Amino acid sequence: MTTRREILKGMSALAIGGALPASKGYVAGLAAASSASGIQLGAQTNAWAIDPKNFDSLLGVLGQIKEVGYAGFETGFRNLWAEFDSPEAARRRLAETGLAFFGIHIFIPLDKLDPATRLPTPAIYEKVARGGAALGAERLIFSGGPAATSEELKSKIEALNTAGRFSKSLGLGFAYHNHWWEFESKLGEIEALYSETDPAVSFLLDAGHAYRGGADVPAFLVAHSKRIVGLHLRDYAGDKGDGKQVPLGQGSFPLAQVAATLKRLQWKGWALNEEEREDGTKGGLSVIEPAFKALREAFPA
Repeated sequence: MTTRREILKGMSALAIGGALPASKGYVAGLAAASSASGIQLGAQTNAWAIDPKNFDSLLGVLGQIKEVGYAGFETGFRNLWAEFDSPEAARRRLAETGLAFFGIHIFIPLDKLDPATRLPTPAIYEKVARGGAALGAERLIFSGGPAATSEELKSKIEALNTAGRFSKSLGLGFAYHNHWWEFESKLGEIEALYSETDPAVSFLLDAGHAYRGGADVPAFLVAHSKRIVGLHLRDYAGDKGDGKQVPLGQGSFPLAQVAATLKRLQWKGWALNEEEREDGTKGGLSVIEPAFKALREAFPA
C-alpha cells in the first residue's frame, strides 16, 4: 500500500521538476487551507534543510507544504538570494506552487546586526526587499536583537519606521518578528515597539517566543491584534524556558485559548507554524504534519 509519506515525497519530486498538477484534489486543498473564521494557515520553511544554492531544493519543500494542506509559506532570505538578479523564472515557479508567498524573512546572527539599531542594515534589507518584491513576496519581515539601553531602543524604533517606509515604496508590507528577549526586556521593549512605531510597521507575533518570554499570549492579542498581520505558532515541552520545542499541539502552549481569542476578536490574518529546533534538527514532514493537524483542530475549515 502506498503511504501518505510516499505520496508526499512524490509530490516533492514533481515540484522540483516544475509546477504541481492541478488535479481536483490539489485544487480542493486550496479551500482546505483556510479556516471558517478567515484565518489562513501557513508554514515557515525552516523545518527543512534547504540548499540555498539549489532553488529546486526550496521548491521541493513547498510541494510538501502544499500537499500537507497549508495555504502559504514564509522563508528565510538566504533561500532566495541567488534568484534576486534574475527573478522572472523563479517568480513564475513560486506562483505555480499555488501557495501564497506570505513573506521573506531576514534573521542574521546577533553579532552581524547594526550595533546602533539591533537590526539588519539597510545594505542588506534594501537588497532583500527589492528581491522579495520581484519574486512576489507579500511582505518583508525582520528579526532583531534586544535593545540594551533606552537609546538603542529609540534608534531601533526609528530604524523600523525607516524600513517600513522603504518597503511600502516597493509595494511590500513590512513586519517585525519578535523573539523571547523583547518580552523579557527590562526596558519594556515589546510594548514600546508596538506603541511607538509608525503604521507602516506591522508585526508578525511569534506567539511561541512570547509564551517562552513569560507573556499571557491571549491577553497580548486582545491588546495588540490590530497591529498583527500574522502569528508564528510553536510549542514547548516541560520547562518552556529551556527552549525545547515539540510539534505544535504536543506541549504546553495554549493553542486552544489563542484560537478562541482570535475568533472572539474576529481577527483575520495568517497563522504560521514554525517548527525550528535550537539544536538545529530539521524534522521536515515528521513535525509539520502533526502541527498542521493541531492547527486544523484549532482553526477548523
